[in-house]
Formats: sequence, C-alpha cells, structure tokens
Amino acid sequence: MDDGASTAAPPSPGKSRSGPSMADVAALAGVSSQTVSRVSTDPDKVRPETRRRVQAAMTELGYSPNTAARALRYGSFETIGLIAHRLARTGESRTVEAVVEAARRHGYTVSLIDVRSPSSTDVDEAVARLSHQAIDGLIIIRAETATPATLALPPRLPVVVSDSRFVGHHPAIATDQTDGTRQAVSHLLELGHRTVHHLAGPEDSAPAEQRLTAWHDCLVTAGREAPTPRRGDWSAGSGYELGRSLAEDPEVTAVFCANDEMAAGLYRALREAGLRVPEDVSVVGFDDIPLAEHLWPPLTTVAQDFHLIGQLLVDLLLEQVRDRKDLADHRTLVPVELVVRSSTAPPRPSSPRT
Repeated sequence: MDDGASTAAPPSPGKSRSGPSMADVAALAGVSSQTVSRVSTDPDKVRPETRRRVQAAMTELGYSPNTAARALRYGSFETIGLIAHRLARTGESRTVEAVVEAARRHGYTVSLIDVRSPSSTDVDEAVARLSHQAIDGLIIIRAETATPATLALPPRLPVVVSDSRFVGHHPAIATDQTDGTRQAVSHLLELGHRTVHHLAGPEDSAPAEQRLTAWHDCLVTAGREAPTPRRGDWSAGSGYELGRSLAEDPEVTAVFCANDEMAAGLYRALREAGLRVPEDVSVVGFDDIPLAEHLWPPLTTVAQDFHLIGQLLVDLLLEQVRDRKDLADHRTLVPVELVVRSSTAPPRPSSPRT
C-alpha cells in the first residue's frame, strides 16, 4: 500500500501552464507524483488518509487527471459512477441492477462503490474517490443522512440523485413514498380496521422516514389514533422480533410494514403465536419484491418500479453528459401501485382482537 511519501518538487513559479499539473497536486498534498497517479487509477492501493489528502488537493486546484484528455479526445469515458448504501437491501440491489442494465443499453459501464454507512463523511469520500477517476457522471442511490448542504460534490460533474430532498440542487428521481403509504393505510382503514400499526425502517433511511411520516399523517387525517411505531432494520429478522410483541397485543388487527422483508418476518411471528393472516391480522408491505406473491397468503404490498427508476436515472444523467443540460431543478416522481393480494381482509366482528 502506498505510504504517500513525497518526492515531488514545488512547481516552478515562472512556468506557464494551462492548468494545474500532477506535480502541483503532489506538492500541495505533500506526496509523490506517483501517489497522485495511483489515486486517480487505483485508489484502493493508497492509504485512506493519503487518498483523502490527495483528493482534497485535486479539488482545491481544480485538477483533472490525465485521463480527462482521453475523454476530450474520444468524447466520453463511457463509464458512470454509482454510489449505493446497504446493497444487501432488496430495494438498493434491484435499483443498482436496473442502473447497470440501462447503462449497458447505452454502451456504458458502471463503477460501483457501496458505502459502509449513510453518513455525510462516508458518502463524501465515495464521491471523491469516483469523481477523480475516469467517469462521465455520477448516480447516487439514496444519499440517506447527507443533505444538499452537507454533500460535497465536485463542480461541473454531472450528477443524479435518487432522493427528492435534492431537488433544486441536483436532478432527482424519486419514488412517491407518500402516496404509496397513503394507499396502503387507506386500504386497511377502508376494510374496517380501527387503526394501523407500523413496522418502520431505520431512522437513518430517508424513505423509511417518509413512509413513517405519511403513515402517521394518514391516520391523523382519518381521525384515528396513531400507535407507537416499532423500528426495524429492513431485515426479515427484525420483522420477526418486532412481530412477536405485536402478536401479544390483542389490539393489533392491521400492520403496515415499511418493506416486504419485514412483513415476511412478521408472518412467522404471527403464525408462531397461533394467529392467522388475514383472519386475525391483516398485513401490507412495501416494494413488491418477487417473494411477495409467493408468501402464504400472498402479500398485499406497494409496488415500486425499480426497472423504470434505474432507466430514468441513467437517461437523466446522460442528458447532462451528452447535451450539457443544466437539469438541477428537474424532479421525476415515479408513481407506485398498491397490489392487493390475500393478506388483507376486514377484521372479524367476533374476534377478540377487534
């Protein structure tokens, strides 16, 4: 691993250049030119602290690696940078898959970084690593806790974010989380349930927070009490653990789960408690993953069109890359659909849980 030892001499003050050189970056960062080159071509072989120092120097000086000359000569690197978080989650993995497929249709490859946490620092570091490599533009799938004020993005780099909070700052493609949640909660209330309990996603997830807020607002608007939500981590295991406490509460007749995997865990908890879906408890999920229709009973859920989301992200990015359009105010809200299956029904009047 490169230790970043400096062998570079300061740039000659009398020498005229059209722009900053690799030597300028090396001098500012206190490293060798070889290290600067390695950060541009193979950053994983450079120590993180050294890499951050070099990337900061590149940004400060406005330096573009020599690979930029190739892009000017041939018109494009034909590579898209992609930042995601928690690829183990079904929604993220399906969106990434859709982006890769859409990019391939346009003749582009994808350079992916899966950040360890949704913190602004981790996302910023991932952005820096990709922006100093040979990419034409950047797609960020859910910036999560990062905000337009905290997310540091290089100027002039085409960017698209799958997060409606960045509208006005960067082009955004977002799922209509609010409408999807309203459809789910309204469906359960219209069936006759007095209220709807909620298995929420983690606090560091923007979609989870949007679904939680929409669930609460929908109940309040309908004049219903909003029970205390239970927080999961998107996994079936967390749905199961939280579902065990829900199964013990005779007041619970309907549950809206923030994703399908937690709904699957809830199914198991209810069954182990001797309760049936939907006779005793109605369950609605979110995402419509392939597993949803194969659960028993098949799960009522809010369907997201991940294929369309990936296609729109790539199309919007390439509009900026190829046509040099300023699309900062562009926002596309992708509609969702409630898919009603067999996991929801009216509460039984004779049930001790009504």
